[in-house]
Amino acid sequence: MSEWSLPKLFASLHRKIDTELSVAREALNHPGTKGDTSEAIWIGLLRQYLPERYRVCSAHIVDSEGVFSDQIDIVIFDRQYSPFVFDFLGAKVIPAESVYAVFEAKQSINAAMIDYARGKVATVRSLSRTSMPIPTANGPVAAVPPKHILGGLVTLESDWKSPPLGDALQEKLDGDRSVLKRLDLGCIAAHGVFTFVDEATAHKRIESSSATTRFLFELIARLQSLGTVPMMDIGAYSKWLDS
Repeated sequence: MSEWSLPKLFASLHRKIDTELSVAREALNHPGTKGDTSEAIWIGLLRQYLPERYRVCSAHIVDSEGVFSDQIDIVIFDRQYSPFVFDFLGAKVIPAESVYAVFEAKQSINAAMIDYARGKVATVRSLSRTSMPIPTANGPVAAVPPKHILGGLVTLESDWKSPPLGDALQEKLDGDRSVLKRLDLGCIAAHGVFTFVDEATAHKRIESSSATTRFLFELIARLQSLGTVPMMDIGAYSKWLDS
């Protein structure tokens, strides 16, 4: 009989990530360093466990009108139809068309951090995105409208203590459910996850002792439902070459 156990494997994954995030929180005193370390841990997690088609990094995002987003902690994007991703001394710039999801990575969730994450997500969703017909062996497939960009927040802890995933969190999350600013998915590693449920037009909180694993599964399911990003119109960007 096999000694492998899926529950044990999932619990082990959660313990590994939770330990790394806890060390980052307790051992590092400089706020900027702690933030960078937390961000790096989440990026490493996603790079390791997301399917190979997805790339993950911290970056700015730009559109064909020359408008840039804020710096985003975690960007999940696709290179299939994106002919360029700029990398200058480690600072990356990604075209808006290739983005699937953006997350802010912080040590703890609270009302101010939710507002902060919403603002960052909005700077990405407000960018212009092009879409081109896709050539196939059977002829071109019509251009598809750009998909909704997932947005969220990942943290280790919650500043709400009674309880961490209580009504205060629900009220704050549901305070702005607009397409531009809503948070679709989040992880509070020590306590659980939250998701936006389209049918209910409200957020759902899920307590879990394996929150990071549950977050990964939910994220992958949502990425699958998005399909593939549109093929970008490179000509829309080339107008900047001689500007």
